[in-house]
Amino acid sequence: MSVTIDIAGLPPERVVFRPSPLAELCTALHALAEPGHHPGLHGWTTATNAGLKPDLADRLCEADFLWTSTFSDISMPFAALPDAQGLPGATLAEDLDMLDRMSDDLFADAALEISCSRLYSQNGPSPLVNAKARKLALDRATARGPRQLDFAKRLLDDPPAVRSWLRRLFEDCAEAFFNDVWHRVRVQLAADSRHKTELLRHKGLAEALAEVSPAIALPSDGSRIVVDKLGSGRTTALDPAVGTGITLVPSSLGWPHLWVGHAPGWRPVIHYPVAAPELPGPASVELLKLRLEALSHQMRMRMCRYLSRSAFSTGELATALEITAPEVSRHIAVLKKAGLITTRRRGRYVLHQLDLTVVARLGSDFLEGVLR
Repeated sequence: MSVTIDIAGLPPERVVFRPSPLAELCTALHALAEPGHHPGLHGWTTATNAGLKPDLADRLCEADFLWTSTFSDISMPFAALPDAQGLPGATLAEDLDMLDRMSDDLFADAALEISCSRLYSQNGPSPLVNAKARKLALDRATARGPRQLDFAKRLLDDPPAVRSWLRRLFEDCAEAFFNDVWHRVRVQLAADSRHKTELLRHKGLAEALAEVSPAIALPSDGSRIVVDKLGSGRTTALDPAVGTGITLVPSSLGWPHLWVGHAPGWRPVIHYPVAAPELPGPASVELLKLRLEALSHQMRMRMCRYLSRSAFSTGELATALEITAPEVSRHIAVLKKAGLITTRRRGRYVLHQLDLTVVARLGSDFLEGVLR
């Protein structure tokens, strides 16, 4: 599974690397709402959540579905405005001004797109003007609880009031904690953008994307960007209606997430982490699949219990597990293909042992794969 962005014939100057204050604020809000996704930020999320004033904490709960299990495109309004040319604002105020410039229909679609509205990758009527789309939005909101239903009703009944409320919420978050965060990370994000822009200019798109994430690939024909994700989607960077191009937005707080904005009628956006402090280089989804399948078999789990303690030959494992040597060999082949064991020769014996480094990574690899 993957998200594909068509870029055939796209001029290099249409590929933009630039940080976004609003995108980073929404990433911060996601980390505060889902601290389990971001173990490397545990100290910051704990201290920040503890320091929130009750009124601000309550208001964040009212709209938390915009940045918890899903990540709303309202965090990247520049992608919906052709005259923005794919450039986020230099300040949070500039990003919020772009958010204000979006039409009510576009804003409502972005706010409700994943949580309680039409399928993300399909064009359809706005719930503000279409009764069927409105009913679908409210039905899905109802299934997700009273807070989200209340927010959806308010948004559908009075979009300007909700938009004003949300802007004030973002501004209060900036005053409470995000201004300090942005002051700390903006230099790093700007430096990352400059570095990748120089890579793009001097070494080409493939080199630049390789440094963005190993989960991003540029096939040899250069016609598309393929992002390895546990989900599917397709869009184009060649739509003149929204301005041809693609924007890559770095995030200091986003690891392990790699978000791809591919809504119809929006400029494609890749929101990527600038570093993975816990682990170097994520495993591919296919490799994660192999590892999980390998460990889903009871006999192979029993085998791993032995191999985690010492190196065993095929014969020794057969004796310990009371199965035949050919059966052991078949299980060993599966574990080896998944990269979970190492082998070495001792005289005429081949010894197998669990690679504890790989196994220790597996939990984080799985987290990174499903949240990428």
